[in-house]
Amino acid sequence: MRVGTTSEACALPDHAGALSAILDRFVARGVTLAALAGVGHRVVHGGTDLTAPALITPRTRAQIAACIPLAPHHNIHHLAAIDAVARLAPDLPQTASFDTAFHATNPDVARRFALPQVAATEGLQRYGFHGTSYAALTRTLPEQTSAPLPERLLGLHLGNGASLCAIRHGKSVATTMGYSPLSGLTMGTRAGDIDASAVLELARRIGVEPAAHMLNFESGLLGLSTLSADMRSLQEAGTPEAEFARTHFAYWAARHAGSMIAAMGGLDAIAFTGGIGENDADMRARILDHLRWAGDVPVHIVPAREEAQIAHDTATLLGGLKGR
Repeated sequence: MRVGTTSEACALPDHAGALSAILDRFVARGVTLAALAGVGHRVVHGGTDLTAPALITPRTRAQIAACIPLAPHHNIHHLAAIDAVARLAPDLPQTASFDTAFHATNPDVARRFALPQVAATEGLQRYGFHGTSYAALTRTLPEQTSAPLPERLLGLHLGNGASLCAIRHGKSVATTMGYSPLSGLTMGTRAGDIDASAVLELARRIGVEPAAHMLNFESGLLGLSTLSADMRSLQEAGTPEAEFARTHFAYWAARHAGSMIAAMGGLDAIAFTGGIGENDADMRARILDHLRWAGDVPVHIVPAREEAQIAHDTATLLGGLKGR
């Protein structure tokens, strides 16, 4: 059953309230909980154990909870939604698709930091994110082009959060985000890559929590432009600071792209996705201009379909369960 899209302003104090309101609107349109086959959730962090879409069981929920320290701004809210569904519809199957899962195929040389293997460094590795988007990209690009997936594909998920992925034979072999979504490219409010000593010095000057807030919520395009984290606003503003922020974004996207191309051993195609990747033609042109050295390869614009990918994962999992 397909439900149309509408918008409505209402007070939603927490995730449980929001979910309850959504389900109420479903019922008002004739879609009851009994009509649903399952509920799929996006979960940002699956850690080292949850490396594929999974049915949510007590054990899975505990594993998601164990990853809260790795994604404190995300996993706790995912669990709130999972728990709310469980209360409202305890017999309804739930599944989780993990943003980190697509990058579980990264080799150890790409994943490990050059740190000693001691108790203090346990769990400190590159996980990578935006995996649901990249999984959707690899699934839908062949449908879009009516051709096989390119052997060496550079994926660029560019939005308020931004990352690149080196996709070889349909598998992630390298990505720009690391232990957290903070690393890699210049983003809307995230700083991207920064010398660890600079982070330590910033923490010494203003404290750990204020430093973490600055790096995650006051940096990136917003910090550089002093105006906005929104790429459209920066393009319209045309101030020197706004232009520098856009230049910085393009430069570092292209510079990291060189690293991804090296990880794949070459390049056969480029695919842009995400809000900026799909809609900002000037930004795409700037990045591609930096990459002219890589040769003339096909360039694709692929609409982000993370929700469709989660639905696909959920249908696949539940279909498999029914087939047992």
